[in-house]
Formats: sequence, structure tokens, C-alpha cells
Amino acid sequence: MTSASSDIGLIGLAVMGQNLALNIADHNFNISVYNRTYAKTETFLQANPNTPGALLGFEQLEDFVASLKRPRKIIILVQAGRATDAVIDALIPLLDKEDIIIDGGNAKWDDTIRREKALTDLGLQFIGSGVSGGEEGARFGPSLMPGGSFEAWKELEPIWTAVAAKVDPETGKPLMGAEPGKPVEGGVSCTTYIGANGAGHYVKMVHNGIEYGDMQMICEAYHILRDLLKLEPVEIGKIFEEWNTGLLDSFLMEITADILQQIDPKTNQPLVDSVLDTAGQKGTGKWTSVNALDMGVPAPTIAEAVFARCLSALKEERVHASKILSSVSAPAGSAIEDKEDFIQAVHDALYCSKICSYAQGFQLMREANKEYGWDLNFGAIAEIFRGGCIIRAAFLQKITEAFDKNSGLENLLLDDYFKQAIDSAESNWRLVISQSVLTGIPVPTFSSALSYYDSYRSAVLPQNLLQAQRDYFGAHTYERVDSPRGEFFHFDWSSPTVRTEIKS
Repeated sequence: MTSASSDIGLIGLAVMGQNLALNIADHNFNISVYNRTYAKTETFLQANPNTPGALLGFEQLEDFVASLKRPRKIIILVQAGRATDAVIDALIPLLDKEDIIIDGGNAKWDDTIRREKALTDLGLQFIGSGVSGGEEGARFGPSLMPGGSFEAWKELEPIWTAVAAKVDPETGKPLMGAEPGKPVEGGVSCTTYIGANGAGHYVKMVHNGIEYGDMQMICEAYHILRDLLKLEPVEIGKIFEEWNTGLLDSFLMEITADILQQIDPKTNQPLVDSVLDTAGQKGTGKWTSVNALDMGVPAPTIAEAVFARCLSALKEERVHASKILSSVSAPAGSAIEDKEDFIQAVHDALYCSKICSYAQGFQLMREANKEYGWDLNFGAIAEIFRGGCIIRAAFLQKITEAFDKNSGLENLLLDDYFKQAIDSAESNWRLVISQSVLTGIPVPTFSSALSYYDSYRSAVLPQNLLQAQRDYFGAHTYERVDSPRGEFFHFDWSSPTVRTEIKS
């Protein structure tokens, strides 16, 4: 009979699962591991014989479950969807009341809501936890976004708090261990209770949507500097390195600067030029965009980032079109007069676009908060994004401060800091987009972010005409500017003799 000696268990020993298991063991927790293919478990144990916490592997699922202290806590890190459901179904007969299943995969939040309800009905507990930071984050400190019952979270909290990334409480900058594999001393842990049922996976989804926007915006800045200023990748990498010391300090800026300065050993040219310009995706950005449409929340910059990847995948079509569709002839007088000033303008355009993209993501979370009754703490969410995750950035400290000042903030654009940031850089933002349009450089996220900003700051938009059109062809009614909101009217637009307005 297997004795119950492990603090937590983990199922799924792909790279993320292995790294998270080692992270947990590094923090002196005993952890049991199980993989459908036992040979993988054996190889993993043989490669890691001396972890601070015991690392125990099992061939049989029953023995794995029996090795866990109660209430049992089991992390699932397998492919999202049917594979996750299959593991849950296999575990249910082996578990007791109040045992906790933790789904750490990239699950869709509504699947998490379904699973949490089904398991609660069986007397079990379920946590859907976003895990961000990729393989390195899982190993040395991810950002963790748990959703489920608060009681289940309190059982998991000591482990999640220990293994999550840590940031400096004053600056918000990530803290590192003395050496790889050594736990970080002190700092604020990048995890917190997000909310009930699917809240954790929903926030992780929006995180990924924002990540899509960040990546595309950086690519647009690169494209402008490359094609408009004719700078080489290494030069742009050094510019991004400099930007990474200021307002644009972020993990994605850091790695992009590194990427652009790498030389391909095969061609002895910048490695980025050897990478085919077709971007893949795993679906979370699409989920964010579809959900924004379903909720009626404007998130155009995130959506444009998704569409940019889709368009990039049409490589053969684009090559064919490039031979047929004429190139742009820039108008006279559109040349850049001062290169250094324009580089600063691109920096400002990137920062302003980033503010709008994050504003959209947080606005979407605010609407979901009302829809699902989650009671999300947006300042705390920004705090746990500061370390471990892919979008970690100094910029997030300002978001935390904005929500600390006003927890009911409707939109980040209304915060004094972000308002002033855009006020001071707006002319450069418009200049960069104008120059890009004039010279035929696509800037889908830059331009959609500016359109979002201009629309949001407009007291009057042309949708009065659009609603009149809807009423004309479909009797969809309209509200009047001189009547209270909620009163609807229909006009007889097409009668040749008498045109009347009817209040509905």
C-alpha cells in the first residue's frame, strides 16, 4: 500500500509539466508525478535524482492518487479539451470528497465553468488556473491565475505562492534567484485568487489576447524602422535595447532586442531574415476576440493582431499579389526629415498603442466580471502580470497604481497618468501612422488603437446615421437625442404621402 507522503501531484510530463514539477520540488514540497507513458516518468526521475522536495513517480494512477496527502491536490497539465476531460473522468472514481483537481492547461474558460460545476456536484473541488511564462516561467516562477472556490484556493495557496514569480514590491520589477533553480527570497508573489469557477482561465485568455497585441505592435515598430528608415535588424535591436530601459521595459521588448541581434550561422546574415514570415497561433487570441464580439466590447487592437497572423499565413497568395498590385508612390514632401526624431516618434506610437490595447483588455475583463459575477480585482490582476508571464512589463506597475487610486475606473485612458502619457505623445503617434499609410507599410494595431482612442474620446459618432439606416430597412427603431434613454421610435421613411414617427 502506497503511503500518503506527497503534498501535491501532477499529471502530464511534457516540458511544462516537468518544469512545474521541478519548481515545486525546489521549494521543498514533496510531489508525485504521473504520465500516461511510464517510460517518460522514469526518464524524468532519473534525470532529477536530488531535488530538495521528494519527486516520486508512479506507473499506476491508483498508486499515484494514494500517495497524496488529503485533501488531495492534483495538477493536470495535458492538452486542453478532450484530453483534460479524459484525465478528470479517470480520477473521479479514485478521489474522496473535498479533493482538489487543478487544471493548469490553456483551457477555455467556459469549459472550466462546466467542469467546476460538475465536480462540485460530486463533492469534489476544481481550480482552473492560468499558468503563464512558458517553459522558463514554469521552471523558475510563472504568473499563476487560479479560479474556483475560495476554500480550494486556500488549500493550494501555500504552494502557488511559493512557486510563482516574485517582484520587487516598490518597483514591480521581477526578482531572480541567486542561481537557476534556487528559490527567490522575498518579493511579492505573482499569484492571487482571481474569482469563482472560470475566472482564472478567463483572465489568462485575456492575458494572451493582450500578448498578441503586444507582439504585433512590436513587429509594426520593427517594420517601420526597417522599411521606412532602412535600418538593419542589428541597429533596430540596439534601439529596442535602449527602449527596454525606459517606458517600454518588458520581457517581449527584451527578447525582441536579442532576436534582432542574432546572426544566422548558415548565412552569416541577421537570423530574423531567415525566418519565414508566417505566424502560428494556438487560439487564445481568437477566443479573446470572439468573446469581445459576443460581449459587445470593443477590442479592435487585439482582433487586428489575430487577423495579422491570419494574413501572414497567406504567404503564397501574398507573394502572387505582390507581383500584380502596384507599389505605393509616396507623395512629395513625405520624406522623414530627422531620423532620430522619427525613431522617438515610433517609440511614442508604440507606447500609445500599447496603452489602448491594455485598456481594451481590461475593459473586456470588466464586462465579463459583470456577466459572470466574479468580483475581479483589476489592480491585483495587473500586479500578478508584473512577473513570470509573457506580458510582464514595468508598464503594469502604472496599471496597478491606476486601479489602486480608483477601483471603479471605467477605462485606463481616463486615468491621469495614461491621459497625460497620450497627450504628450499623441502627435508623434499620428505622425508615424500617417507616414506608414503614405508609404504603404501596414500598421493594423497602431491604426486600430488610434481609431479606438479617437472613437472613445468622441461625444458624438456617426452611428446616428447607421441606426437610421437600420430603422429604414428593418424597422429596428432608434432613440432620440431629445428623449430619455430607453425610449424607442420608428419613422415611416418611405411613405410618399405622410411620414410619421411612432414611439414604441
